[in-house]
Amino acid sequence: MTWLRACTVDDLEDGDAFQVEIDPPIAVFNVDGHYFAIDDTCTHDKSSLADGYVDGGQVECSWHFAKFCIKTGAALTPPATVAVSTYDVRIDGDDVMVHVDR
Repeated sequence: MTWLRACTVDDLEDGDAFQVEIDPPIAVFNVDGHYFAIDDTCTHDKSSLADGYVDGGQVECSWHFAKFCIKTGAALTPPATVAVSTYDVRIDGDDVMVHVDR
């Protein structure tokens, strides 16, 4: 397991998302000053969740409006039925670090 620098805290205002362009991509979110990371790809139809609409602790896929819990990765509404993976996040100085399995 490796800690990967995803972005800086200045890259993410509250309610924003940032896509980490690795394979597979990861979406990092700032929710009320807390940082979370999940798979960036919607389990329903392969859309980027970092491009979705963030509402509190949920992100809505921009293609078919499936919602996921940013904290747990759970699929909350159809058409998605499969959760996305989550990743541990830590702040190191100004860097947002994501724990990935490489």
